[in-house]
Amino acid sequence: MVDTDFLTYTLKNGIRVIHQFADSPVAHLGILINTGSRDETEMEHGLAHFIEHSVFKGTKKRKAFHVLSRIEDVGGELNAYTTKEETTLYSTFLAEFYERAAELLADILFNSTYPEKELNREKEVIAEEINSYKDSPSELIFDEFEELVFDGHPIARNILGTTENINKFNRKAILQFIENNYHTNQMVISSVGKIDFEKLIKVVEKYFGEVGEKKREKKRERFELYVPVERFLEKDTFQTHCVVGNIAFDITHPKRNVMVLLNNLLGGQSMNSRLNLALRERKGMAYNIESNYTAYSDTGLFNVYFGTDRDNFEKAYKLVLKEFKLLRDKKLGAVQLSKAKKQLVGQIAISTESREDLMLTIGKSYLLYNKVDPLRVIFDKIESITAEELMEVANVVLDEKCLSRLVYQ
Repeated sequence: MVDTDFLTYTLKNGIRVIHQFADSPVAHLGILINTGSRDETEMEHGLAHFIEHSVFKGTKKRKAFHVLSRIEDVGGELNAYTTKEETTLYSTFLAEFYERAAELLADILFNSTYPEKELNREKEVIAEEINSYKDSPSELIFDEFEELVFDGHPIARNILGTTENINKFNRKAILQFIENNYHTNQMVISSVGKIDFEKLIKVVEKYFGEVGEKKREKKRERFELYVPVERFLEKDTFQTHCVVGNIAFDITHPKRNVMVLLNNLLGGQSMNSRLNLALRERKGMAYNIESNYTAYSDTGLFNVYFGTDRDNFEKAYKLVLKEFKLLRDKKLGAVQLSKAKKQLVGQIAISTESREDLMLTIGKSYLLYNKVDPLRVIFDKIESITAEELMEVANVVLDEKCLSRLVYQ
């Protein structure tokens, strides 16, 4: 690739590879698949996540214990996660064990046997995961807010599924879902570590290259009909929990980077975000206050979450709306805008110091866009954002008439 440190390659079966050399004893390798919970049918709700758990339960040549021990015996780690639109399997290990990690990832992805005995045991594990989630209202409220906003659409359903659905799953259902959704042209192998690219390609060709080609374009039901809605639910909690938000821009929208900057300014990870200053630092009304922006392939979601004492709820909510109004009505000055940009640029630069995060980030970018922008290009895009663009986006996404709200009281 030109003007970047990332090297790319495509196997004959359509699986893409992206690599960045890192002079470190620790390496990271993962495979990202463009399939998540939104690709399930209603009857399959929870199946993508169930498969992510079940790939570790034995292959044609390994029992579950041997799958886990293969990389852990040499001090490495094996992990996986599922989102609404992706499934990722990845490993962290000493760089001398690159081939061992690649062989293991290929084995569990393409040769898992999904024995019914292991599946039944894993159903109990996931049931406990679901129950633990229900015990955490500050986490559960995000899923229920998405169900509220995307009501009736596949993207609305939570990733974990329901215990009723999960208990119905079997090996046949898993294999059918994989056949329908795991296509080689929708996979990316991502690597960050101390290995020459030519050697990496030989290893990848050896273990992933013999897999038969399965190509299919990803077709998803688009989300189009958003209607703002408000819901209050009685919960036995000490605090009142609230999420308020709106649909936002998809992953290819030209204003997506503006939305990222706006979100970071409003309630990002820094203690000096506008919402943190307004609710926590000045008023002491909240311990947790944050805003989030998630871009999907056809839509996006912006939300603000806070938890506060019941007596302070209305005051806190009005403060949130006040910050929304300020961003809609008052253009940022040159100094404010410059500070906001520098803060975001710094956060992005620091995040790349985690090589595991870098491996996952470049893999996802290559999966979705078939390219990875170098940092200097990303920074230039941020620097080009104007105060007028921020106001324009604020007036679209932070419009009070378009806000949905979910409250646990």
